[in-house]
Amino acid sequence: MKIKNHLLFVLVCSLIAISTAAQHNLGLATSDFSALNSLYINPASIAGCNEKIAVSLFSVNMAVDNNEGTFSNLSKIDKSKDVFNFTGKGNFSALAPAVELRLPGILVSLNDPLKQTFALTARIRAINQFNNFSQDLYSTVSDSNHTNTQDFHYKTQNFNWTAHVWSEIALSYALVAMDEGPHKIQAGISLKYLGGIDYLSLKGKNLDIDYKAGSDTFYATNSDLEFASDAISANNAYSNGVSSSGIINKFFGAKAGSGFGMDIGVTYTYTIGGEKSGYNKWTSEDGHKLRVSAAVTDIGSIKYKQGDNFVVNVTGNGYITGKGLSDNLKDYTTLRNYAASQGFSVDTGSKTTKVHMPTALIMNADYQIISKVYVNLLYLGNLANRQNYGNSYYSQVTLTPRFNYKLIGVALPITYSTLASDVKVGLGFRISGFYFGSDDMLALMSNHQHGFGFYFGAYVPIYRKPSKDDH
Repeated sequence: MKIKNHLLFVLVCSLIAISTAAQHNLGLATSDFSALNSLYINPASIAGCNEKIAVSLFSVNMAVDNNEGTFSNLSKIDKSKDVFNFTGKGNFSALAPAVELRLPGILVSLNDPLKQTFALTARIRAINQFNNFSQDLYSTVSDSNHTNTQDFHYKTQNFNWTAHVWSEIALSYALVAMDEGPHKIQAGISLKYLGGIDYLSLKGKNLDIDYKAGSDTFYATNSDLEFASDAISANNAYSNGVSSSGIINKFFGAKAGSGFGMDIGVTYTYTIGGEKSGYNKWTSEDGHKLRVSAAVTDIGSIKYKQGDNFVVNVTGNGYITGKGLSDNLKDYTTLRNYAASQGFSVDTGSKTTKVHMPTALIMNADYQIISKVYVNLLYLGNLANRQNYGNSYYSQVTLTPRFNYKLIGVALPITYSTLASDVKVGLGFRISGFYFGSDDMLALMSNHQHGFGFYFGAYVPIYRKPSKDDH
């Protein structure tokens, strides 16, 4: 998959280079000694946490994944060649890439009867996503020199291509709603201010294509496409949106779009020794025997208002060339003019649009096998409508054995992903407040993996000390 310098890729690929950038840090995020990581899985998990104060310094997180192409040898990537080796012929879906940069934040726990916890966090996220996209259409759009040696006809429906960069500032609150003997129920919520930095989206209800071998022209019928973006031109989007100064200016200054979001969750914990009157709940290394939780994350959307936001609707029949698409599918004005010149019906204008967050349901169960050794089972299910402007996750199940200790943690997440119907294996390490790892690292050793990811970060934890009330 050749990544050209179109806005769709500029938005996200430039962010990686600028920030020196998996979104969930699986394995470490379910630790009893990493509340600032567990917050993004379920905000309820921070209630009554072991940290009295935790200061987040930074975190970088990046992943790519798809369902039709396997990686070239990741340790020997030739930048002049394709990153993926496409072997399948069907429509493809991909996160290429998903990037997250967590900025400094703070968590504070109160030593009160409700064991209330507050957190203030900030991050920048970028997701470039294809969903149900035709490989032939992608090759034609992304490579102006692409020609096919065979005639073909294909029909593609309900596809979506969205690149989005946005910021989040979140205030989280959690409390222990019930604490009786060994039983504990926690509830939590994160309220977010969402700042849209830049987005570009192409979605289609239908597109029928007839192509003649050796030519650069195909005939499109029954077309029903919609293109939307806040970027009038690719150059403006790059200089104003994803350059290093643009990212900083748009995070702290005026946004291209804005909105509100929310995470909400609940947790039930069975505590080891909780029925004993002399048990210290704040300092035990064996904090629980069983914990089950459920959360809905990334509820919300960002509104890009009329004025600087444009929408192009393309319907009807016409002739299109690969070079024409490659040269013109990058901003509002050029696409409008090109489609109209090729015979399509084009409805254009400045309109308000909503770009939706990747809403997901996250459920997990954490069970202690022996002292300091746990196993976690996590399910992540997509709740977003993929036909909307916006991004979404693909459902997965992850089984994670974990060694859980205050000063060190080791996790081995094993994931089955519905995106590629494959198994991913990761490895995570935490040494006090420094952590690094991957949810999907087999591409380092194999040419048969569909994805790869890594993360690293640091925070300063100040753990609770025993108090007279705990005994």
